[in-house]
Amino acid sequence: MPDMDKKPFDFMGLRNIASVVSVALVIVSIAVLGIRGLNFGMDFTGGTSVEFEYAEAPQLSDVRARLDAAGYEQFSVQNFGSDTIVLVRLAEAGDDKLAAEVTRILSAEGIELELISSEFIGSQVGKQLKEDSGLGLLLAMIVVLIYVGMRFQFKFGIASVLPLGHDVIIVLGFFALFQWTFDLTVLAALLAIIGYSLNDTIIVADRIRENFRKVRVGSPADIINLSVHETITRTINTSGTTLVVVIALYLLGGEAINNFALALIIGIVVGTYSSIYVAANLLIAMGVSREDLIVPPKEGVAGAEEDEQPPEWLNRM
Repeated sequence: MPDMDKKPFDFMGLRNIASVVSVALVIVSIAVLGIRGLNFGMDFTGGTSVEFEYAEAPQLSDVRARLDAAGYEQFSVQNFGSDTIVLVRLAEAGDDKLAAEVTRILSAEGIELELISSEFIGSQVGKQLKEDSGLGLLLAMIVVLIYVGMRFQFKFGIASVLPLGHDVIIVLGFFALFQWTFDLTVLAALLAIIGYSLNDTIIVADRIRENFRKVRVGSPADIINLSVHETITRTINTSGTTLVVVIALYLLGGEAINNFALALIIGIVVGTYSSIYVAANLLIAMGVSREDLIVPPKEGVAGAEEDEQPPEWLNRM
């Protein structure tokens, strides 16, 4: 446990610098999104899905090389259910002729495979997916705002939702800048980032509320800084162990989930930062105070609980 009688690192002393960094990142991300846009995958743009069963498990890199040599530019190749079943997704709109052409390319040089199914996904379906995914993210943030506002206080609701928007916009900015493919797996990663970042923010918010009720000396910035200091070890440990797993997924999980893992890596780093320097910073900016959080004493109840003794460094403020 950290020594509470020793003044902690002044996290909130850097809040002005953090504000400039956060605003700059969000503005740049929005600008990049507006100029370059997202490189939507076939889930959103439509295309053709072809499923094959091989006599022997193929090397997916060989399948990709054959399609690339045949002139196909935007496609994905992954196993589907077993090592011998391969799902090929092409950006090209096609019918049975396209499926037959892909079958011919992949079965060259005596490779035995069987066409199981082919399916065309229209652009209208992709457009609906884009609209539904945006509404899903918006709905998730609205629900978070309502829940945190009821569970804590309305200022905490605002300070929890805005960092989520901050995290999502920055992740999208990276994907727009480097033109990484944005598909349904990345959308799933964004929803996971919202949950992860919210969990981290709630831990900090709960400690802030607890300290405002117990420690009656020091400014709001001092109390918030103390709360961040008390939770920073847990935050770093959680983020660090999660990052190790996600990086392993990125390195070893294969091409099919690379973008999913990449979005999570960026989201975890940005989400950890935002739970400290965006959420806590917003609480100070909105003027959160003890009056917002202290539960009024019940009338007629004798022997009210004494306040917790504050850390020595706060008494010297």
